[in-house]
Amino acid sequence: MSYIANTLSNLAQQSAFATMSVGNIIMIAVACVFLYLAIAKGFEPLLLVPIAFGMLLVNIYPDIMNEGGLLYYFFKLDEWAILPSLIFMGVGAMTDFGPLIANPRSFWLGAAAQFGIFAAYFGAIAMGFNDRAAAAISIIGGADGPTSIFLASKLGQTNIMGPIAVAAYSYMSLVPIIQPPIMKVLTTKKERAIKMEQLRPVSKLEKILFPIIVSTVVSLILPTTAPLIGMLMLGNLFRESGVVRQLQETASNALMYIVVILLGTSVGATTSAEAFLNATTLKIVALGLIAFMFGTAAGVLLGKLMCVLTGGKINPLIGSAGVSAVPMAARVSQKVGAEEDPTNFLLMHAMGPNVAGVIGTAVVAGTFMAVFGIV
Repeated sequence: MSYIANTLSNLAQQSAFATMSVGNIIMIAVACVFLYLAIAKGFEPLLLVPIAFGMLLVNIYPDIMNEGGLLYYFFKLDEWAILPSLIFMGVGAMTDFGPLIANPRSFWLGAAAQFGIFAAYFGAIAMGFNDRAAAAISIIGGADGPTSIFLASKLGQTNIMGPIAVAAYSYMSLVPIIQPPIMKVLTTKKERAIKMEQLRPVSKLEKILFPIIVSTVVSLILPTTAPLIGMLMLGNLFRESGVVRQLQETASNALMYIVVILLGTSVGATTSAEAFLNATTLKIVALGLIAFMFGTAAGVLLGKLMCVLTGGKINPLIGSAGVSAVPMAARVSQKVGAEEDPTNFLLMHAMGPNVAGVIGTAVVAGTFMAVFGIV
């Protein structure tokens, strides 16, 4: 009997129930909410499902993120900035840069949306974060998960990389919830119903030259952006050159999805109760939300100004797409515009600022690295 009792006791002590805390239960509940939003509501399931499942696993079995655990090695690829760069290549391979080329004014809208990053930077400084931590946190305002991970790694902020990455990816996923109220408050029905002229056709030569020129110019000015901008433009060159279809398909499909699995689950696994349920994390999440809201508002407000200056030819809603969440933010611009006029088609117009926002966020990250002397 004593043998059976000892065996049962050992099994009980080895179960997750023996070490599970109230904090773990809270994080498991959060993971289940994320899974619900992804599966039942369709909020960016490609991001939320792996993130939420990683969150679930680490709060049941914490050793999965300790050295020797499976997700520990996945996260090392984040720390080494490998996965964020590969994500950028996949984004470039699947994205048409034509709307940005056809309407270069979109760069201004993408630039305006970066205002949220600088607002968050000074906010983080005011909350007591050091300058490097503030810079890493502020990039959340661009709604760009890969760039947030990349900058946190380069600035040596791996201790807060988990909360930063989770906040950035969560806000990317929740774009359809966060942005529309801000867009509607800052615009009138008349502005939201504006129909924009069809974009001019973009030649194949323009599409081929664009990634080459952008990579060269940006990398010459800010060499530290080369891993992100270079991979983004390389993926797009795969797409537009038309001679490496196999590479384009691999980068935008198989490789992209593999990287999303590795990155998503490892990011989710940084949210153990001990690491996530604290005042620092709450500050980071709050700052990220404020930054994202400020960035959205700045893009819309510049869109309103451009609307006035062009005599009503630009729908201010496309300014909200200046954040880096591709193509979610552009879809939201389309959705809100279609609510006022079902025949209004803003998606392609919004893709211009959306792509500009990706480039802009990477440039801001490179600027921070240059300021802090990171090579």
